[in-house]
Amino acid sequence: MNTNPRTAVITGAASPKGIGMAVAARYARDGWAVVILDLNGEASSKVAAEIGAMHDVPFFGHAVDVSDEASVDVAYRAVRAEVDAGNLPPVGALANIAGITSPVPFLETTRELWDKVMAVNATGTYLATKAFLPDMLENRWGRIVNMSSVSAQRGGGVFGKVPYSAAKAAILGFTKALARELEDSGVTVNAVAPGAVDTNIRVGSTAETEAAIARDIPLGRTATTDEVAAVITFLSSEDASYLTGSTLDINGGSHLH
Repeated sequence: MNTNPRTAVITGAASPKGIGMAVAARYARDGWAVVILDLNGEASSKVAAEIGAMHDVPFFGHAVDVSDEASVDVAYRAVRAEVDAGNLPPVGALANIAGITSPVPFLETTRELWDKVMAVNATGTYLATKAFLPDMLENRWGRIVNMSSVSAQRGGGVFGKVPYSAAKAAILGFTKALARELEDSGVTVNAVAPGAVDTNIRVGSTAETEAAIARDIPLGRTATTDEVAAVITFLSSEDASYLTGSTLDINGGSHLH
């Protein structure tokens, strides 16, 4: 439970079957105010209002393209205005969830695809973090949780291929380096590396593909979005105060190292 009122900002949280929405709901259940940032501003506002009303917490939704610095800056300023107006408590957590995958064999990829996957996953994490980190540093308290993937650790093998695995691996390096740089700032930086999760990110996947993925997991099934959300909100809690630069695996045993 978040006993000291703070706001959690979640990127990529307006998709009905996505990890981001589950994360936002879990934050709200734990007493956090929630800010939902997604490409679709109308959906962001709607989902934020629904989650806020359900859990009786302050809320805000706004459009953002995490791969575009100007868009991220506009979203940050909108959130900061809500904080300054007293509509939201200070931002205490940032969950960088926004991402896209790329189930395309390497020699069939294009530079455009490579750049897009890198921009949304890796650059988006960089831009959102750079926007919201200064306020956390000023308040001497913050939790940044970045979304990587088991694909970064085992070299694909789930659904996303080379560009996706490379982008998610970049997030692991980003997480460790920033955690070390922030040192005794009161801000921790961690990552999660889910395996297959029951979401809609695997566009074009078939029932046969999903069954094959599940067979490759020792626990015999894909993760639920709530299981991933529980780990992310734990990393944002007071109980996780001694964790920074870490990566928590949520893969059902599909990658052991």
